[in-house]
Amino acid sequence: MAGSILSVRLEIKNEAVRKELEEVISAEEGCRLLRRHDDPDPCDLFILETGDDTGKDFQLIQDVQASGKAKEVFLTSPLLEPELLLQALRAGVKEFFSQPIKGEEVRTGLLKFRERRNLIQQKGTEKKKGKIIHFISSKGGVGTTTIAVNLAVSLCESNGSSSVALIDMNLPFGQIPIFLNTESSFNWGEVLRNISRVDETFLMGVLSRHRSGVYVLPSPASLDDVNVETPEMIEKLLSLMRNLFDFILVDGGQRLDNVSLRILEMSDTVFMVTVLDLPCLTNTKRLLWTFQKLGFPSRETVRIIANRYQKKSSISLKEAEEAVREKIHWLVVDDYQLTMSAINQGKTISEVASGSEVSKSLRELAGTFLSQDQKKRVRT
Repeated sequence: MAGSILSVRLEIKNEAVRKELEEVISAEEGCRLLRRHDDPDPCDLFILETGDDTGKDFQLIQDVQASGKAKEVFLTSPLLEPELLLQALRAGVKEFFSQPIKGEEVRTGLLKFRERRNLIQQKGTEKKKGKIIHFISSKGGVGTTTIAVNLAVSLCESNGSSSVALIDMNLPFGQIPIFLNTESSFNWGEVLRNISRVDETFLMGVLSRHRSGVYVLPSPASLDDVNVETPEMIEKLLSLMRNLFDFILVDGGQRLDNVSLRILEMSDTVFMVTVLDLPCLTNTKRLLWTFQKLGFPSRETVRIIANRYQKKSSISLKEAEEAVREKIHWLVVDDYQLTMSAINQGKTISEVASGSEVSKSLRELAGTFLSQDQKKRVRT
């Protein structure tokens, strides 16, 4: 189909770099290079080389996007400086290729652009209302990130047609990239700094995609991007993500500030993660009491997950439920050695031991979010 052809225009000063890019792009099926006489025509992708005069180059990027002459912009440069990368992000550049050009990086960038375009086209004018699933810890170290990460992957594995995003709001220095062994060029701090110009296309350009299919937006890796968020910013971000994804999982850690309260207010499900010991159960009870006083999230929305569950625990399940005056929604059995092995390898639990009780439990929990038709396709 003509609509599936990706048109690419180059503005490259270095002739050797131009030839390398032309060779890679021409070899890609479904890509069409616009030659210089085609320049006035709009294109899907504009690839620009910047050098010493970055001011002029970034003005060109702005003009190209404002005029609608290109849907996305990639950048290449012999320079590799953090300030240039940040400036490129703020200008709306989706991919940055260092020089000398690496063909595989260019091919990956083209593939990611095609995926973003296809995903947005699939949505059409019909906006979906993705479900927000928020995870909050009763206490540090109870395994909230482990459950959030592995449930996100289980949702993808359980039904390939579901789109899943995972946001790391656990400050400071969230660990989702470590758990999934992924590297992301951007974090939500940088996204929120540009919130006024964030749209669905921009968002799909900054999210990294794990091999499982989960899209990841990590927390800031430095204190520079911490404390830039406001409740209004996070509400806009989540509202956009609801239009793109079936499920948005938020690892909130122990945060209970204005931003996390806004997330709680927007959430369809709030998983409160605890373990069956006195400090955690005491905190769980206090959190439930806090939610009741706030008036949100509603009691029906909050579900307690008991992690590292042991049948012979000194505090029984019945005693724990009596202590918090609430039913415990889900049990994740204790397998510390397996869980730590997966984390240390940067793999999911299903990758390390798909037949384990922990993996089975998380698949079954994912199944509670799927329709009957979707459940027929659950992988075991």
